[in-house]
Parts: sequence; C-alpha cells; structure tokens
Amino acid sequence: MKHSRITVTAAAVAAAALLAGCAASSAGTAASSQNSACKSGKGTIGYIPKLGTDPYMVTVHNAADAAAQAIGGHVIYTSPSQATGAAQIPFVDQLISDKVCVIAISGSDTNSTAAALVRARAAGIKVESWDSDIATSSRSVFVNQAPTAQLGAYMLQSMNNLLGPAGGQFAILSSTPTATNQNAWIAAMKVQLATNPAYKNLHLAAVAYGQEEANTNAQQAVALAEAYPHLKGMIIPAGIGYPAAAQALSQIGAFGRIKLTGLAPSTLIKKYILTGNAQDVWWNVTNLGTLSYYAAQALAEGKITGAQGQTFTAGSLGTFTIGPNGVVLLGNADVVTAKNVNQFPF
Repeated sequence: MKHSRITVTAAAVAAAALLAGCAASSAGTAASSQNSACKSGKGTIGYIPKLGTDPYMVTVHNAADAAAQAIGGHVIYTSPSQATGAAQIPFVDQLISDKVCVIAISGSDTNSTAAALVRARAAGIKVESWDSDIATSSRSVFVNQAPTAQLGAYMLQSMNNLLGPAGGQFAILSSTPTATNQNAWIAAMKVQLATNPAYKNLHLAAVAYGQEEANTNAQQAVALAEAYPHLKGMIIPAGIGYPAAAQALSQIGAFGRIKLTGLAPSTLIKKYILTGNAQDVWWNVTNLGTLSYYAAQALAEGKITGAQGQTFTAGSLGTFTIGPNGVVLLGNADVVTAKNVNQFPF
C-alpha cells in the first residue's frame, strides 16, 4: 500500500507539472501574440476620457475610431461617469485585463491614476496622455492640443479685447479644482496678469468650479454674477461649463453686461459669439483624436518612446516631432469671433 501511495503521488506531481508547463506555455504564447499585435501597428488602444459622455471626448473617440479603420487596429473607449482621477482607476484596471497595447488617458488630475498605471506598465502596456496631462513619470508621451501657456494667454487676451481699454473685474469658472490642464491655463493667466502691463486694468475677482456638470456651472455662473455686481467678464475654460453658463446668464439678463470667453466647442456657443459679447479659444478636436491614435500606435510599435527629437507620421496630418518632456503638439489654437466662427465645424 505504501508503494502504491508513492506511485500515485508521483504520478499526480508529474501531471501537475505537465499542466503547469502547458499553462505557462499557453500564457507565453498569448503574451507573444499580444506583443506581435502591438508591434504590428494594429493592436488595441484603450482610451480613458475625463468624462465618457462629454461631446469633446466623444469627438476624440470618433476620430480615433476613424483612424483605426484607416490604418488598422482597434479602440476600446471607456466611460467614466465622474470627472475625477479616482473614477478613472477602475478603467485602468479594466484595460490591463483587456491586455491593450497602449492606455491613452485624459487625466482628470495629475497623480490619482499613478499607482494603477505602474501596474499597467509592469504588464507591458505603454501609456500616453492626451488633452490633459498626467505626471510625466506615469506616461511616455503627452499629445497636447496647443501650447499650455498659449491657451492661457489667448483666453486672457480675448477677455481683454472684449472688455476694451477700461478693463474691469472678471471671474474664472473652471471645471474641477484638480483638473491638470485648466489649472495650468489659470496659472499662465495669473502670470500674465502680474507681469504684462497690457492687462493692468483687468482684475481677477474669483475662481469658481463647475465640477464638469452643466447644472453646477449654471448655478456657479449666476452666483458669481450676483456676488460681484460690477463683474464685466467671465472666462470659462471648460467645454461643458461654457454653454451652460452662457445660457444661465442669458436667462437672468446678465449676458452682454458680462462678456464671456473660454474653451468650448464653437458650435455650442455660436449664437452667443455672433452677438459680439462672447469669444472662444478653440482647435480642431477631430485632429486631436486622430493624432492621439497615430501616436499611440507608434508607441506600441516601438517607433517612438517619448524621447525628445523622435518623429512619427500621422497620416494626412503630417510628421510630428516629440518635444521636451515627451510632448507632441498638435498646433496652435485660434481665437474664435463672430468673423470666423463659421470656420469651426465643432
């Protein structure tokens, strides 16, 4: 009986070893297959927007899908229901499980997803940010729609032009207190206010936040108008916030007395722009989505790593060169006025 037990045990150990070997071989084959797909330039890119239903983010998604259809590959678009870094973490984990080649994320803040992205990179997944950057240590490339300081400067210049030489009080109605890109734009504005004599008559009264919700933005816009009776202008650097604030101020009869500028799809605020009491700072969002997909596939293939000076081609958009800190720049923004608003299809 003793000999029989030893024989059975040995057989079981051998079978287990065989199964383990098969499993390891299967896992290795799967990993090899995934790696091959990524290096082919036809792998899967996982997108994490700030807010899944934001029309701006959806436009980027549609453009990435179109690029995938044109050159190959596949897009997984996740849909956070809140514009917070914490809300993005489960989607990073989901994309790790999906074994995507690249995670392309628009950061709701700089650091919340850092630990999750460490897990992603440990699994061989590369990371790109777009629209709103994350910590440089968490990604290889940042696809930026326009120079950060330029966007802040353009919004302030637009406000100054709307108010004229007399200037006056203005407020900023941003998205969330932790939004990386909005905070950078606001910081650039504050530098200009402090150092540029052209803005000596502009006075920043307050910075408020609409939390990426239309109702909250409307409420905050009205609250600012009531709290500062001498307010002459408002800068709203948020695609959801600007249309909501413009509508709310119109409803209480304050639009016109309070002039508006900021960042939003021009078509959503066109009627306000045509009055001459509002402007916009905008870019080609479809091109941003296209560029983000080409950059992600170049990253997956190993054509780029994020090192300064590397180049890649993005179809009809042309060739792009990676700048300092892994930044890929789409181009310059435009100030949208009543004269040129018809040139912007979104």
